[in-house]
Amino acid sequence: MSRKSRFLLALAILAGVLGFRAWQHQAQQKKAGPHAPVAAEPAPERKLGRIAFRPCTLTPPIGASVEAQCGTFVVAENPALPQGRRIALNIAWLPSDDSGDHLPDPVFMIAGGPGQSSTDSFAPFMPAFGELRKHRDIVLVDQRGTGKSNPLQCKFDEEGDKAKGDDGAEASPEAMTAATIQCRDQLSKKADLRFYTTTDGIRDLDAVRQAIGAPKINLMGVSYGTRVAQQYAMRYPEHTRTIVLDSVAPNAIYLGNDFARNLETALDLQFGRCAKTPGCTKTLGNPRERLDTLMAKLRDDAPLVHYRDANTGQMHEEHLRPAHVAGLTRMYAYAPLASSILPLLLHEASEGRYEQLMSLSKMLGGTLADNMMYGMQLSVVCSEDAAGLRVDAAMSSSILGNSLVDLMQAQCAVWPKGAVPRDFHAPLATKVPALVLAGELDPVTPPAYAAQVVKSLPNGRMLVLRGQGHNVIGVGCMPKLFAQFLDTADAKALDAKCLDSLAYTPPFTTFNGWEP
Repeated sequence: MSRKSRFLLALAILAGVLGFRAWQHQAQQKKAGPHAPVAAEPAPERKLGRIAFRPCTLTPPIGASVEAQCGTFVVAENPALPQGRRIALNIAWLPSDDSGDHLPDPVFMIAGGPGQSSTDSFAPFMPAFGELRKHRDIVLVDQRGTGKSNPLQCKFDEEGDKAKGDDGAEASPEAMTAATIQCRDQLSKKADLRFYTTTDGIRDLDAVRQAIGAPKINLMGVSYGTRVAQQYAMRYPEHTRTIVLDSVAPNAIYLGNDFARNLETALDLQFGRCAKTPGCTKTLGNPRERLDTLMAKLRDDAPLVHYRDANTGQMHEEHLRPAHVAGLTRMYAYAPLASSILPLLLHEASEGRYEQLMSLSKMLGGTLADNMMYGMQLSVVCSEDAAGLRVDAAMSSSILGNSLVDLMQAQCAVWPKGAVPRDFHAPLATKVPALVLAGELDPVTPPAYAAQVVKSLPNGRMLVLRGQGHNVIGVGCMPKLFAQFLDTADAKALDAKCLDSLAYTPPFTTFNGWEP
């Protein structure tokens, strides 16, 4: 199957699987009825150190499932009150293939967000871990507040949804404050929201490390997970064998400040590929100019769009607003394979055809909401980043503008804040071997971030993957290099010439794909 065919198929699967899973679950419940058969005896448990595990299946929203062993490990929510509220950390263990050379230092994979679950996020990463599983276990810990580790997911009423901007309307700081208070009061019944920070998360990771009996661990973090990995390596260097930072967020940054500027840079690079592709500009015009014209039009007069819901297949009508297009543009820019369709969508919009933009925007919004623990995200950002958030006047007319910073400041004004070490934002300076990865076209953690981090890592090496976006561990020969790094703990010795064959993704010029 060709690359463009795989992309078209992926879009179709994304549209269909989410709705199918919900229907399938309901159908199974109806079929079981009130007289469902008694469940079979639980499978025998296995022990890893002091933690008991039983067979389980990690089932992602999309993609193949992964067989694993699942267990829990209980920790105190507030370390100063060991007899107070307890959190059962959800853990998945993927034992090595037992090929006779089992190594004692497992790999801990840490998800992004903040707010994503490691156990829910792992399945798409499975191919990148295939080679190293021959000799090493993989351990996935749902960070407190995510997954099944006392998840902090808000349930908003209709007014709360409007305040968050779910209808595409620009959310005001006042409305967002009200929605955040609603969320805070709801979640405070089950959690002390001050104790769901990165610092609390790495304390849990080390408690799990001790419980499974691993003297040292290898950390692989993606996006926000790289902050967790850096903080762990900073606090527990004697227990850190290696770190792999994929799409790294430096300790020094404050999440939110650079979002608008980084997106602008990435869009200029990604849209610039159209001018370098035969027939693209002639057929579709200048994508950047198309986007700017569209955003200006939507601010003045949001058109009413008749579109099909990608999850249900039902037809709806809704006004297409700037937030719809900004959100879709930003999230598609994470993956150049997805953003390659944006020039065509913008051309369609310039001709008055907005249906695809609206449909994809609504589908994306629902998917993100289901996979992100909003409360945990606020506990992290408000404790660790709020004090450093600044409005950038130069970005006021950008695609994202300063609205994200304004809204985050409004939210954090009413959200409980946890304690943060005084050196939390100091660069990681350690001799721990490190492999730092960046996608050339990443719209949120650009290569400049990787270069900043690797400066203070004498045993670190940066690899920038040509034509790639956010999250690159599974691209091309990276899985092979990843496994080699864990074997040798020597990033500088890696022969990374295999990455030279990575190619740029051409922009779609029709809905049949790009030019051959």
